[in-house]
Parts: sequence; C-alpha cells; structure tokens
Amino acid sequence: MREILCFGDSNTWGYDPVTRGRFPNDVRWTGVLQAALGREFQVIEEGLNGRTTVWEDPVDGDKMGRRHLPVCLESHTPLDLVILMLGTNDTKKRFSAAATDIADGLGVLLNIVARSTAGRGGSAPPVLVMAPAPITKLTELAPMFEGGAEKSRALSLLYAGAARARDCPFLDAGAVVRCSDLDGIHLEEAAHRVLGAAVAREVRRIFP
Repeated sequence: MREILCFGDSNTWGYDPVTRGRFPNDVRWTGVLQAALGREFQVIEEGLNGRTTVWEDPVDGDKMGRRHLPVCLESHTPLDLVILMLGTNDTKKRFSAAATDIADGLGVLLNIVARSTAGRGGSAPPVLVMAPAPITKLTELAPMFEGGAEKSRALSLLYAGAARARDCPFLDAGAVVRCSDLDGIHLEEAAHRVLGAAVAREVRRIFP
C-alpha cells in the first residue's frame, strides 16, 4: 500500500463555507482522492485551519507549517508521496508577506521534505506541489485578507517555478476549482469533488 500525506490548511481539513463546520470524510477532496485511488493507497489527512507556510500567527496561535511538517513526516513514516497545498493564509494582512515571500515559504517546506528520511528505505519522499485556488469575493473576511486576492493570483506561477526548480510535479488547484463566494477562501462541496478527482489523476501519473 502506498502512503500519501496531504499537508494543508482549512481546505484540506474540509471547512464548509455554508455550515461553517467540517465536510464529512467522503466529501472532502482527500476522501474523494482516497475513493478514486482505492485500496492500493492510504490517504493521510493533515489539514489545519489557519495553517501558514512559515509565518508565526500572533492572533490564532500555533499555525506554522514549518514547525508542524517535520513532526508529521516523522509520525507517518514511511511515505510514498507528500502533497503540499498551503499559501492562502499567508496572504493575510497581518503577515505583510509578498507573493514571492509566500513562494519562498513553500520552498522552505519543500526543502524540509527533501532533507527528510520519511520515504521508503530512509529516502526523501517525492512531493506534489499544489497552488491553492485564488481568493475570490471576500465578505466578512475582507479586512483580514486585505490585498490577499491579488497575492493569491500570483501564487500559481511562483509555485510552478518552485516545483520545477526541484523537479516536483505541480497541480494548480485554481485551474480546476473556484473558491466559494460565500467567504472567498473556502471550497464548496462540488469543488471538493472536482479537486479530489484532479489530484487522483495526477497521483496516477506519478504512480502509473
């Protein structure tokens, strides 16, 4: 069985912008991915609301992916693939991070995986880099994410470059799904189904 670690934020956790709760397992894109891949694979969810790449959150507490990722890698060893989808929370006004800084933060996480022994036989597992879907129509979250929509639209190209520089496969979530207009940052149920299927196709390309 191939083990896949999905490391992300609230859109990996499965936040529902309609109910403001959590989607059931079979609705979340990770659950859709598991169903599509079947028993040959084990999909491990490591989503956290508010998670950033490398930023310490002075308001919401311990959300730093740079600190969480090494622990997750070690606890789930051995892994055959790591899927990284982060960056939306990095666009919050409180971090004052440029899009290029956010991409550099992703690079830090990629380097953590590359230096790890979390893969088979003590090697580093491969990484599928995913650019999050861009922020759309912000409502009550508009003050928190002021200027974030423009930054989020720049991440696809920057993430693609970071992935290419490290010979990692890349998937642009924004090319297949759109964030909900209810809050501008989360995926609705239909988008989770589409994204899970798209990720499954990419995983099948990695493991033909």
